[in-house]
Amino acid sequence: MGSTIQDFYEAFDEWGRLDREPLEFYVNLHYLRKYLPASGHIADIGSGPGKYAIELAQWGYQIGLADVMPRFVAEARDKSRSAGVESRFTGFHVSNAIELSCFSDESFDASLMMGPLYHLQEKEERKQALRELRRVTKPGGIVCAAFMPRAKFIQQSIRQPWMWKPHHEIEALSEFVKTGVFNHSDPGRFTGVYYEQVDRIIPQMEEEGFETLQLIGSDGFASVLDHDPQAAEYWRSQGDEAYRQLMELIIGSSDDPYMLGVSTHVLYIGRRL
Repeated sequence: MGSTIQDFYEAFDEWGRLDREPLEFYVNLHYLRKYLPASGHIADIGSGPGKYAIELAQWGYQIGLADVMPRFVAEARDKSRSAGVESRFTGFHVSNAIELSCFSDESFDASLMMGPLYHLQEKEERKQALRELRRVTKPGGIVCAAFMPRAKFIQQSIRQPWMWKPHHEIEALSEFVKTGVFNHSDPGRFTGVYYEQVDRIIPQMEEEGFETLQLIGSDGFASVLDHDPQAAEYWRSQGDEAYRQLMELIIGSSDDPYMLGVSTHVLYIGRRL
């Protein structure tokens, strides 16, 4: 992980991102409820400040947490203590997803990798992270891994090229279409990212020893709600029942293969063979 990524996250409110953009969190939690075992020990690899980990601890799971950012690991510990679930954590580790020596082989009933794969720009590093994900998960255990689709970011770059430099220049955008590698040319912006081709997600996961259960878009066609406060407020103002029905529509289309590329995040759900 390059220093520019660490600089970005050192200053960024990652906990608050999922409050400001709740759709991704809401949809992912729906699928975690569906697929995770009724109880057990869960790894949260690349946990950030522990948003998912603390939610799962409140559901009654034991959690082993790891993130490359010391600030996030400390924040996760503090927030777990404030939430009254620190005792459910078996460890808070500063560790890179490609080298998880903090975790023993086959020690988790399920494992989450919700961020690292789109910040590992080298193919071999992504493969190594997946090998570590498989190593620490028990045979038959559930794995959930997040990706960011290339098509969605091409759309964002074309729509707001001045926001995603160097994609304001056609040469850089054309190169990105081929490689999926993005490094922002403006200091302090979201950078050091790898955007995946959706049709490559299932093959690469299966090549690394996972059985595919489902591939879903964490926000899909409704990603506008996380980036247009006026639209989000309108639907909330329609009342709880209308908003619940809207969420059901979003979840109901989240596994539509024709919609995956328009989602800002895609979640792979599989089983460790």
